[in-house]
Amino acid sequence: MEVRFLGHACFSLSDGDTTVLIDPFLTGNPKAAATADEVSATTILLTHGHADHIGDTVAIAQRTGAPVTAIAELAGEIGGEGVDVRDPNLGGTVTFDWGWVKLVPAWHTSTTPKGTVNTPAGLLVNFKDTVVYHLGDTCLFSDLQLVGKRTPIDIALMCIGGHYTMDRLDAVDAAGLVGASTVIPCHYNTFPPIETDAAAFKSDVESATSSKVVVLEPGGAHST
Repeated sequence: MEVRFLGHACFSLSDGDTTVLIDPFLTGNPKAAATADEVSATTILLTHGHADHIGDTVAIAQRTGAPVTAIAELAGEIGGEGVDVRDPNLGGTVTFDWGWVKLVPAWHTSTTPKGTVNTPAGLLVNFKDTVVYHLGDTCLFSDLQLVGKRTPIDIALMCIGGHYTMDRLDAVDAAGLVGASTVIPCHYNTFPPIETDAAAFKSDVESATSSKVVVLEPGGAHST
């Protein structure tokens, strides 16, 4: 399975036949590694509805026919665009042929560009028996340690940019709570307010925890 970083908080998980696309903010993203017309998707997953996460979801879903999974209120808005949606709430699990996704808490805010208020989430994704945890936009909070309690996490996709989310220092503690085998940082260096030092994050996490950090440039991939 390949985890590809497409810039900001957007990732694809793919085995060559199936592609799960997460938070496809590509148009207007100065760090985007692809355009909305270039990416493929079997399924689209969203952490929340801010513009830098919902991004090109509707256009990609309409082009590919991929169903979109998002928390209930956000799914309701997207479904109104004629897109096939799945609408769990926090704690809910949606199953697919490739595995499943469970919505877990993230501490943040969220209102879509159209004004729909929705609750942010993290995404615990079992993609063909590889468990990937996209933390979404969140601050540091202690319940992060509960997410992997029953389902050990292989890869954590973790925001480190600060200002709108936790910074790289808080993210070191988050990495310790999550306990993933591999941590891939995201949500940094896209815009000036979230510029940070990913190499320092890597050093700090690997000194303080048993996790390994893989820093990907936009377009880069990590294979398992």
